[in-house]
Amino acid sequence: MSKRAVIVYGGLPAHTPKECADLFASFLREQNYEVTLSDTLETYADESVMGAVDLIVPIWTLGELTSEQWQGLDGAVRGGAGIAGFHGGIVDAFRGNVGYQFMTGGQFVGHPGNLIPSYTVNIVDREHEITRGIEDFELTNTEQYYMIVDPGAHVLATTTFSGEHGDNTLYAPGTVMPYAWTRQWGAGRVFVAAWGHTHEDFDVPEARQIVERGLLWASA
Repeated sequence: MSKRAVIVYGGLPAHTPKECADLFASFLREQNYEVTLSDTLETYADESVMGAVDLIVPIWTLGELTSEQWQGLDGAVRGGAGIAGFHGGIVDAFRGNVGYQFMTGGQFVGHPGNLIPSYTVNIVDREHEITRGIEDFELTNTEQYYMIVDPGAHVLATTTFSGEHGDNTLYAPGTVMPYAWTRQWGAGRVFVAAWGHTHEDFDVPEARQIVERGLLWASA
């Protein structure tokens, strides 16, 4: 029987949520997942969906969850559904919900210099199935993110702030920032990649492949 995934997309249009949703829905369907695309947060409160899902992919920047929506999402993941995502879709969302931040293991708080010419993502766990065989890679003409990350998260990749961009009192040169991680939430697996400002970040094969593997890992 094929696995079931739900992709809930919306929020800030600048993060191209629909394009990102279509990109990863196509990948999951190629992997024989039954994929539901939704543009409403009410999906999280729908027991008929959340009670049968194997993978949740949130692509929703900012926004607010009602108590019913949060309970549905939290309950599904604690019950064994995986949750996996990237940047604004998963860790620049629902800032007023501390439980959601606890579940995802991190929250975006800033980026130096807006779009910057390039920066490196360094793979630090080369044995994990999500990152095995993938080398360090460059992201260009995009944002680099300062995150607040749960020290209990298992870090797969990092990035280092060079000091060339932004206020060095805020983005201290040499700061090594967790940039992709996994964690557990009840019976559910959680995967987060910090990159993914828009769908164009996933033109970089390594950036796309890590997220694709993260989706599969979270729902294994």
